[in-house]
Amino acid sequence: MNIGENPAHHLPVAVKLRRVHWSFLLLLCIVGAIGAAMLYSAGNGNIQPWAVRHCARFAMGLGFLIAVALIDVRLWLRYAYAFYALSLVLLAAVEVAGTVGMGAQRWIDLGVIKLQPSELMKVALVLALARYFNGVGADEIGRPLKLVVPLVMVAAPAALVLKQPDLGTALMLLASSGVVFFAAGVRLWMFALVAGAGLAAAPVAWQFLHDYQRQRVLTFLDPATDPLGSGYHILQSKIALGSGGVFGKGFLQGSQSHLNFLPEKQTDFIFTMFAEEMGLVGAVALVVLYALILAYCFAIALSARNHFGRLLVVGITMTFFLYVFINMAMVMGLIPVVGVPLPLVSYGGTAAVTIMIGFGLVMSVQVHRDVAIGRRGEQG
Repeated sequence: MNIGENPAHHLPVAVKLRRVHWSFLLLLCIVGAIGAAMLYSAGNGNIQPWAVRHCARFAMGLGFLIAVALIDVRLWLRYAYAFYALSLVLLAAVEVAGTVGMGAQRWIDLGVIKLQPSELMKVALVLALARYFNGVGADEIGRPLKLVVPLVMVAAPAALVLKQPDLGTALMLLASSGVVFFAAGVRLWMFALVAGAGLAAAPVAWQFLHDYQRQRVLTFLDPATDPLGSGYHILQSKIALGSGGVFGKGFLQGSQSHLNFLPEKQTDFIFTMFAEEMGLVGAVALVVLYALILAYCFAIALSARNHFGRLLVVGITMTFFLYVFINMAMVMGLIPVVGVPLPLVSYGGTAAVTIMIGFGLVMSVQVHRDVAIGRRGEQG
Protein backbone atom coordinates (compact mmCIF):
# COMPACT_ATOMS: atom_id res chain seq x y z
CA MET A 1 0.00 0.00 0.00
CA ASN A 2 1.24 3.49 -0.79
CA ILE A 3 1.29 5.40 2.49
CA GLY A 4 1.16 8.69 0.70
CA GLU A 5 -2.17 7.75 -0.87
CA ASN A 6 -3.80 6.23 2.21
CA PRO A 7 -2.10 7.30 5.45
CA ALA A 8 -2.98 5.01 8.34
CA HIS A 9 -3.62 7.95 10.64
CA HIS A 10 -6.47 9.02 8.28
CA LEU A 11 -8.19 5.67 8.57
CA PRO A 12 -11.66 5.79 10.10
CA VAL A 13 -11.95 4.43 13.62
CA ALA A 14 -14.15 1.61 12.33
CA VAL A 15 -11.36 0.45 10.01
CA LYS A 16 -8.82 0.63 12.81
CA LEU A 17 -11.09 -1.43 15.05
CA ARG A 18 -11.32 -4.09 12.34
CA ARG A 19 -7.53 -4.28 12.26
CA VAL A 20 -7.34 -5.05 15.97
CA HIS A 21 -6.56 -8.70 16.67
CA TRP A 22 -9.70 -9.49 18.67
CA SER A 23 -8.56 -13.08 19.10
CA PHE A 24 -5.47 -11.68 20.83
CA LEU A 25 -7.67 -9.68 23.17
CA LEU A 26 -9.72 -12.80 23.82
CA LEU A 27 -6.55 -14.59 24.96
CA LEU A 28 -5.81 -11.73 27.35
CA CYS A 29 -9.36 -11.91 28.70
CA ILE A 30 -9.09 -15.66 29.27
CA VAL A 31 -5.87 -15.23 31.26
CA GLY A 32 -7.44 -12.30 33.14
CA ALA A 33 -10.46 -14.47 33.98
CA ILE A 34 -8.12 -17.16 35.34
CA GLY A 35 -6.58 -14.48 37.54
CA ALA A 36 -10.01 -13.42 38.81
CA ALA A 37 -10.91 -17.04 39.62
CA MET A 38 -7.65 -17.59 41.50
CA LEU A 39 -8.06 -14.37 43.47
CA TYR A 40 -11.62 -15.45 44.31
CA SER A 41 -10.11 -18.69 45.61
CA ALA A 42 -7.39 -16.79 47.49
CA GLY A 43 -10.18 -14.85 49.20
CA ASN A 44 -11.67 -18.17 50.37
CA GLY A 45 -14.60 -17.99 47.97
CA ASN A 46 -15.14 -14.24 48.28
CA ILE A 47 -14.74 -11.57 45.61
CA GLN A 48 -13.35 -9.28 48.31
CA PRO A 49 -10.73 -8.03 48.69
CA TRP A 50 -8.81 -9.07 45.57
CA ALA A 51 -11.02 -10.52 42.83
CA VAL A 52 -13.36 -7.55 42.39
CA ARG A 53 -10.47 -5.07 42.25
CA HIS A 54 -8.61 -7.28 39.79
CA CYS A 55 -11.65 -7.29 37.48
CA ALA A 56 -12.02 -3.51 37.74
CA ARG A 57 -8.35 -2.93 36.97
CA PHE A 58 -8.39 -5.42 34.10
CA ALA A 59 -11.43 -3.67 32.58
CA MET A 60 -9.69 -0.30 32.94
CA GLY A 61 -6.53 -1.75 31.40
CA LEU A 62 -8.52 -3.16 28.50
CA GLY A 63 -9.93 0.30 27.85
CA PHE A 64 -6.42 1.76 27.89
CA LEU A 65 -5.26 -0.99 25.51
CA ILE A 66 -7.90 -0.18 22.88
CA ALA A 67 -7.37 3.58 23.24
CA VAL A 68 -3.59 3.23 22.84
CA ALA A 69 -4.06 0.87 19.88
CA LEU A 70 -6.12 3.43 17.96
CA ILE A 71 -3.50 6.18 18.28
CA ASP A 72 -1.16 6.52 15.29
CA VAL A 73 2.12 4.75 16.05
CA ARG A 74 3.98 7.86 14.83
CA LEU A 75 2.59 9.79 17.79
CA TRP A 76 4.09 7.22 20.13
CA LEU A 77 7.41 7.69 18.36
CA ARG A 78 7.13 11.48 18.61
CA TYR A 79 6.46 11.49 22.34
CA ALA A 80 8.63 8.51 23.31
CA TYR A 81 11.32 10.67 24.92
CA ALA A 82 8.71 12.72 26.79
CA PHE A 83 7.17 9.55 28.23
CA TYR A 84 10.64 8.34 29.23
CA ALA A 85 11.51 11.69 30.85
CA LEU A 86 8.24 11.72 32.81
CA SER A 87 8.84 8.17 34.06
CA LEU A 88 12.41 9.08 35.05
CA VAL A 89 11.18 12.12 37.00
CA LEU A 90 8.63 9.96 38.79
CA LEU A 91 11.36 7.44 39.65
CA ALA A 92 13.47 10.24 41.10
CA ALA A 93 10.43 11.52 43.02
CA VAL A 94 10.14 8.15 44.77
CA GLU A 95 13.41 8.96 46.53
CA VAL A 96 11.95 12.20 47.85
CA ALA A 97 8.23 11.58 48.39
CA GLY A 98 7.82 7.82 47.98
CA THR A 99 5.86 5.67 50.41
CA VAL A 100 7.37 2.62 52.06
CA GLY A 101 5.72 -0.79 51.79
CA MET A 102 7.07 -4.25 52.60
CA GLY A 103 10.45 -2.76 53.48
CA ALA A 104 10.94 -0.92 50.18
CA GLN A 105 10.28 2.60 48.95
CA ARG A 106 8.76 2.07 45.50
CA TRP A 107 5.41 3.86 45.39
CA ILE A 108 4.04 7.39 45.10
CA ASP A 109 0.75 7.88 46.92
CA LEU A 110 -1.62 9.86 44.66
CA GLY A 111 -4.55 9.48 47.02
CA VAL A 112 -6.77 7.48 44.68
CA ILE A 113 -4.02 5.03 43.72
CA LYS A 114 -0.46 4.20 44.65
CA LEU A 115 1.70 4.58 41.55
CA GLN A 116 4.81 2.45 41.05
CA PRO A 117 6.98 4.39 38.56
CA SER A 118 9.36 1.47 37.99
CA GLU A 119 6.52 -0.38 36.23
CA LEU A 120 5.88 2.59 33.92
CA MET A 121 9.60 2.72 33.15
CA LYS A 122 9.51 -0.83 31.74
CA VAL A 123 7.38 0.47 28.86
CA ALA A 124 8.86 3.96 28.67
CA LEU A 125 12.43 2.66 28.33
CA VAL A 126 11.49 0.34 25.46
CA LEU A 127 9.70 3.23 23.72
CA ALA A 128 12.71 5.54 24.09
CA LEU A 129 15.22 2.93 22.92
CA ALA A 130 13.04 2.04 19.93
CA ARG A 131 12.95 5.70 18.93
CA TYR A 132 16.69 6.14 19.37
CA PHE A 133 17.66 3.09 17.32
CA ASN A 134 15.09 3.99 14.68
CA GLY A 135 17.24 7.05 14.00
CA VAL A 136 20.52 5.13 13.77
CA GLY A 137 21.51 3.65 10.43
CA ALA A 138 22.74 0.08 10.00
CA ASP A 139 26.20 1.41 9.11
CA GLU A 140 26.37 3.43 12.35
CA ILE A 141 25.16 0.82 14.84
CA GLY A 142 28.64 -0.71 15.10
CA ARG A 143 30.20 2.52 16.36
CA PRO A 144 30.70 2.37 20.15
CA LEU A 145 30.02 6.10 20.51
CA LYS A 146 26.50 5.56 19.14
CA LEU A 147 25.78 3.36 22.15
CA VAL A 148 26.72 5.91 24.81
CA VAL A 149 23.32 7.64 24.83
CA PRO A 150 21.18 4.47 24.98
CA LEU A 151 23.45 2.98 27.66
CA VAL A 152 22.93 6.09 29.78
CA MET A 153 19.19 5.85 29.12
CA VAL A 154 19.26 2.33 30.55
CA ALA A 155 21.68 2.97 33.41
CA ALA A 156 19.82 5.97 34.88
CA PRO A 157 16.50 4.23 35.66
CA ALA A 158 18.25 0.97 36.61
CA ALA A 159 20.32 2.83 39.22
CA LEU A 160 17.23 4.58 40.63
CA VAL A 161 15.34 1.28 40.85
CA LEU A 162 18.29 -0.38 42.61
CA LYS A 163 18.15 2.33 45.28
CA GLN A 164 14.51 1.50 46.16
CA PRO A 165 15.78 -1.37 46.44
CA ASP A 166 14.31 -3.57 43.69
CA LEU A 167 16.92 -5.82 42.14
CA GLY A 168 14.36 -7.88 40.20
CA THR A 169 12.92 -4.89 38.34
CA ALA A 170 16.40 -3.49 37.66
CA LEU A 171 17.44 -6.78 36.07
CA MET A 172 14.23 -6.81 34.00
CA LEU A 173 15.04 -3.32 32.69
CA LEU A 174 18.54 -4.47 31.73
CA ALA A 175 17.34 -7.69 30.08
CA SER A 176 14.53 -6.14 28.01
CA SER A 177 16.86 -3.32 26.96
CA GLY A 178 19.48 -5.87 25.93
CA VAL A 179 16.96 -7.53 23.60
CA VAL A 180 16.17 -4.16 21.99
CA PHE A 181 19.91 -3.54 21.51
CA PHE A 182 20.24 -6.98 19.88
CA ALA A 183 17.21 -6.46 17.63
CA ALA A 184 18.61 -3.08 16.60
CA GLY A 185 21.75 -4.78 15.29
CA VAL A 186 24.34 -4.17 18.02
CA ARG A 187 27.32 -6.47 17.45
CA LEU A 188 27.59 -9.67 19.49
CA TRP A 189 31.14 -8.88 20.61
CA MET A 190 29.79 -5.84 22.43
CA PHE A 191 27.38 -8.06 24.37
CA ALA A 192 30.25 -10.40 25.19
CA LEU A 193 32.29 -7.43 26.43
CA VAL A 194 29.46 -6.25 28.70
CA ALA A 195 28.83 -9.79 29.97
CA GLY A 196 32.52 -10.22 30.77
CA ALA A 197 32.62 -6.93 32.62
CA GLY A 198 29.50 -7.94 34.56
CA LEU A 199 31.01 -11.26 35.62
CA ALA A 200 34.23 -9.55 36.67
CA ALA A 201 32.26 -7.03 38.74
CA ALA A 202 30.06 -9.68 40.40
CA PRO A 203 32.25 -10.09 43.54
CA VAL A 204 32.23 -6.33 44.04
CA ALA A 205 28.47 -6.08 43.41
CA TRP A 206 27.88 -8.80 46.03
CA GLN A 207 29.27 -6.47 48.70
CA PHE A 208 26.73 -3.79 47.79
CA LEU A 209 23.69 -6.06 48.02
CA HIS A 210 21.39 -5.64 50.99
CA ASP A 211 21.50 -8.36 53.61
CA TYR A 212 18.10 -9.73 52.60
CA GLN A 213 19.16 -9.86 48.93
CA ARG A 214 22.28 -11.87 49.78
CA GLN A 215 20.14 -14.11 51.95
CA ARG A 216 17.77 -14.75 49.03
CA VAL A 217 20.66 -15.98 46.90
CA LEU A 218 21.97 -18.21 49.69
CA THR A 219 18.46 -19.54 50.33
CA PHE A 220 18.08 -20.30 46.62
CA LEU A 221 21.24 -22.41 46.76
CA ASP A 222 20.04 -24.34 49.83
CA PRO A 223 16.54 -23.46 51.12
CA ALA A 224 16.66 -26.28 53.71
CA THR A 225 19.24 -24.41 55.79
CA ASP A 226 16.50 -22.22 57.28
CA PRO A 227 13.14 -23.95 56.64
CA LEU A 228 11.20 -21.78 59.10
CA GLY A 229 12.87 -18.53 58.12
CA SER A 230 14.28 -17.40 54.78
CA GLY A 231 13.64 -20.79 53.16
CA TYR A 232 10.00 -21.01 54.24
CA HIS A 233 8.47 -19.37 51.15
CA ILE A 234 10.11 -21.56 48.55
CA LEU A 235 9.74 -24.80 50.54
CA GLN A 236 6.00 -24.21 50.98
CA SER A 237 5.74 -23.33 47.30
CA LYS A 238 7.38 -26.61 46.26
CA ILE A 239 5.11 -28.58 48.62
CA ALA A 240 2.02 -26.93 47.09
CA LEU A 241 3.25 -27.51 43.54
CA GLY A 242 3.91 -31.18 44.21
CA SER A 243 0.67 -31.77 46.11
CA GLY A 244 -1.40 -30.69 43.10
CA GLY A 245 -0.43 -33.77 41.14
CA VAL A 246 -1.59 -34.20 37.55
CA PHE A 247 -5.17 -32.95 37.82
CA GLY A 248 -5.03 -30.85 40.99
CA LYS A 249 -7.07 -30.85 44.18
CA GLY A 250 -9.91 -28.88 42.64
CA PHE A 251 -11.05 -25.27 42.66
CA LEU A 252 -11.12 -23.80 46.19
CA GLN A 253 -9.59 -27.03 47.54
CA GLY A 254 -5.91 -26.08 47.81
CA SER A 255 -4.81 -26.96 51.33
CA GLN A 256 -1.48 -25.11 51.33
CA SER A 257 -3.11 -21.85 50.29
CA HIS A 258 -6.38 -22.05 52.21
CA LEU A 259 -4.64 -23.09 55.43
CA ASN A 260 -2.31 -20.09 54.97
CA PHE A 261 0.89 -22.11 54.64
CA LEU A 262 1.53 -20.52 51.25
CA PRO A 263 2.70 -16.88 51.58
CA GLU A 264 1.72 -14.06 49.20
CA LYS A 265 -0.75 -16.38 47.48
CA GLN A 266 -2.55 -13.46 45.79
CA THR A 267 0.60 -11.94 44.26
CA ASP A 268 4.02 -13.56 43.86
CA PHE A 269 2.94 -17.17 44.56
CA ILE A 270 -0.40 -17.25 42.75
CA PHE A 271 0.94 -19.69 40.13
CA THR A 272 1.70 -22.12 42.95
CA MET A 273 -1.89 -21.91 44.19
CA PHE A 274 -3.17 -22.38 40.63
CA ALA A 275 -0.99 -25.48 40.12
CA GLU A 276 -2.11 -26.93 43.46
CA GLU A 277 -5.79 -26.56 42.58
CA MET A 278 -5.61 -27.31 38.83
CA GLY A 279 -2.62 -29.62 38.76
CA LEU A 280 -0.02 -30.14 36.07
CA VAL A 281 -2.70 -30.08 33.35
CA GLY A 282 -3.92 -26.65 34.41
CA ALA A 283 -0.39 -25.28 34.78
CA VAL A 284 0.58 -26.45 31.29
CA ALA A 285 -2.63 -24.97 29.86
CA LEU A 286 -1.76 -21.59 31.38
CA VAL A 287 1.77 -21.80 29.95
CA VAL A 288 0.26 -22.55 26.53
CA LEU A 289 -1.97 -19.46 26.80
CA TYR A 290 1.06 -17.32 27.59
CA ALA A 291 2.95 -18.91 24.67
CA LEU A 292 0.09 -18.02 22.30
CA ILE A 293 0.18 -14.40 23.49
CA LEU A 294 3.93 -14.27 22.85
CA ALA A 295 3.46 -15.86 19.41
CA TYR A 296 0.89 -13.20 18.47
CA CYS A 297 3.31 -10.48 19.52
CA PHE A 298 6.20 -11.89 17.48
CA ALA A 299 3.91 -12.24 14.44
CA ILE A 300 2.99 -8.55 14.80
CA ALA A 301 6.68 -7.62 15.03
CA LEU A 302 7.42 -9.51 11.81
CA SER A 303 4.52 -7.87 9.97
CA ALA A 304 5.53 -4.29 10.88
CA ARG A 305 6.87 -2.28 7.95
CA ASN A 306 8.87 0.13 10.10
CA HIS A 307 11.93 -0.39 12.28
CA PHE A 308 10.46 1.53 15.22
CA GLY A 309 7.41 -0.73 15.36
CA ARG A 310 9.49 -3.90 15.23
CA LEU A 311 11.81 -2.75 18.01
CA LEU A 312 8.89 -1.57 20.14
CA VAL A 313 7.00 -4.86 19.86
CA VAL A 314 10.12 -6.96 20.48
CA GLY A 315 10.92 -4.94 23.62
CA ILE A 316 7.36 -5.14 25.01
CA THR A 317 7.20 -8.86 24.22
CA MET A 318 10.47 -9.50 26.04
CA THR A 319 9.22 -7.58 29.07
CA PHE A 320 6.07 -9.71 29.16
CA PHE A 321 8.11 -12.90 28.75
CA LEU A 322 10.35 -11.90 31.65
CA TYR A 323 7.33 -11.38 33.90
CA VAL A 324 6.10 -14.89 33.11
CA PHE A 325 9.46 -16.64 33.18
CA ILE A 326 10.79 -15.01 36.35
CA ASN A 327 7.58 -15.58 38.32
CA MET A 328 7.22 -19.24 37.34
CA ALA A 329 10.92 -20.01 37.73
CA MET A 330 10.93 -18.26 41.12
CA VAL A 331 8.06 -20.27 42.63
CA MET A 332 9.61 -23.52 41.33
CA GLY A 333 12.95 -22.72 42.97
CA LEU A 334 14.86 -22.32 39.70
CA ILE A 335 15.93 -18.75 40.52
CA PRO A 336 16.05 -16.70 43.76
CA VAL A 337 12.78 -15.25 45.02
CA VAL A 338 12.11 -11.73 43.71
CA GLY A 339 8.97 -9.62 43.76
CA VAL A 340 7.74 -10.15 40.19
CA PRO A 341 3.99 -10.78 39.68
CA LEU A 342 2.46 -13.24 37.23
CA PRO A 343 1.04 -10.96 34.49
CA LEU A 344 -2.75 -10.68 34.20
CA VAL A 345 -3.18 -13.22 37.02
CA SER A 346 -1.52 -11.79 40.14
CA TYR A 347 -3.21 -9.06 42.15
CA GLY A 348 -1.63 -5.69 41.44
CA GLY A 349 -2.31 -2.13 40.35
CA THR A 350 0.32 -0.29 38.32
CA ALA A 351 1.87 -3.50 36.94
CA ALA A 352 -1.46 -4.78 35.59
CA VAL A 353 -2.40 -1.51 33.89
CA THR A 354 1.14 -1.01 32.53
CA ILE A 355 1.12 -4.47 30.94
CA MET A 356 -2.15 -3.64 29.18
CA ILE A 357 -0.75 -0.30 27.97
CA GLY A 358 2.26 -2.20 26.62
CA PHE A 359 -0.05 -4.54 24.72
CA GLY A 360 -1.89 -1.44 23.47
CA LEU A 361 1.38 -0.28 21.90
CA VAL A 362 1.84 -3.71 20.34
CA MET A 363 -1.67 -3.49 18.89
CA SER A 364 -1.01 0.07 17.67
CA VAL A 365 1.86 -1.33 15.60
CA GLN A 366 -0.55 -3.97 14.26
CA VAL A 367 -3.34 -1.50 13.45
CA HIS A 368 -0.90 0.90 11.75
CA ARG A 369 1.27 -1.84 10.25
CA ASP A 370 1.27 -0.16 6.81
CA VAL A 371 2.86 3.01 8.17
CA ALA A 372 6.40 3.45 6.88
CA ILE A 373 8.58 5.49 9.23
CA GLY A 374 11.88 6.97 8.09
CA ARG A 375 15.06 6.96 10.15
CA ARG A 376 14.02 10.13 11.99
CA GLY A 377 10.31 9.45 12.08
CA GLU A 378 9.44 10.87 8.66
CA GLN A 379 6.65 9.30 6.65
CA GLY A 380 8.07 6.73 4.25
